[in-house]
Amino acid sequence: MITQVAILGTGTIGASWAAYFLAQGLQVRAYDPAPNAEAALNAYIDNAWPALTQLGLAPTANRGALTFHTDPVEAVQNTQWVQENGPERIDVKVALFEQISRELPPETIIASSSSTLLPTAMAIRCTHPERLLLGHPLAGGQHTSGAAMDQAMAFYKFIGKHPIRLNKEIAGHVSNRLQAAIFREATYLVEQGIVGVADVDAAIAMGPGLRWAIMGPILTFHLGGGAGGLRYLMDHIPTDGLWPELGTPAMTPEFRETLIAGVKDEAQHRPIADLAADRDRRLVAIQIALKEA
Repeated sequence: MITQVAILGTGTIGASWAAYFLAQGLQVRAYDPAPNAEAALNAYIDNAWPALTQLGLAPTANRGALTFHTDPVEAVQNTQWVQENGPERIDVKVALFEQISRELPPETIIASSSSTLLPTAMAIRCTHPERLLLGHPLAGGQHTSGAAMDQAMAFYKFIGKHPIRLNKEIAGHVSNRLQAAIFREATYLVEQGIVGVADVDAAIAMGPGLRWAIMGPILTFHLGGGAGGLRYLMDHIPTDGLWPELGTPAMTPEFRETLIAGVKDEAQHRPIADLAADRDRRLVAIQIALKEA
């Protein structure tokens, strides 16, 4: 049974994992070499705790069940799960996994929160590479065992996540590739003068984004076919008709500044912290609504 987890790297992703694990009643041992990492982590968790409380804490949740360490080997001691969130650099991850894997029992899963790197490449110097995988979404490398994948799926489901399991590893995984595709076309429309930054954001937020909070794009298209579903839609509407028209913007320094100026205007020059707080408040409301539906 997993009761104590290690968080390696406490930037935004690592801090969010730490807060979430604490809310699920787990003990958390965190590591980050940055000078102000411990203070930043505690501030992040303090800020996130009210929202996590709204969403529902586990009966054993304890904000104080957190320890901070400046040595990764010390941080993973007596843990049954490792969630790594270090810099997106293969050399850093390979060295870190080599270091900690020597100290861990072979059954302890090492899950990386990497956004683009592949598990096979990250595991090249890992002791017992069969337990190293990409964590949430879930993807194994050439050496990852099926048992490790099954254990990871069960653990993420147990703590209330909705993990997806990739059939094979691919750069960017799933959500990041989908976000990249949408961002590419959104910025292309701005570059071509079709629409401004605020309106392209509104086109998603007030259009398909509302439906995507409930169901994904393929199931949404299935409903778009009426009683005949996706088969009827594809038989009568060329769903790939626009694909040749989609574009790739030239991300020049001038265009980058155009995007930056546009998003600042859209945000009415509000501080990032205020925007994030507003976003999080709305996300909590959406998740509560979906639970109650």
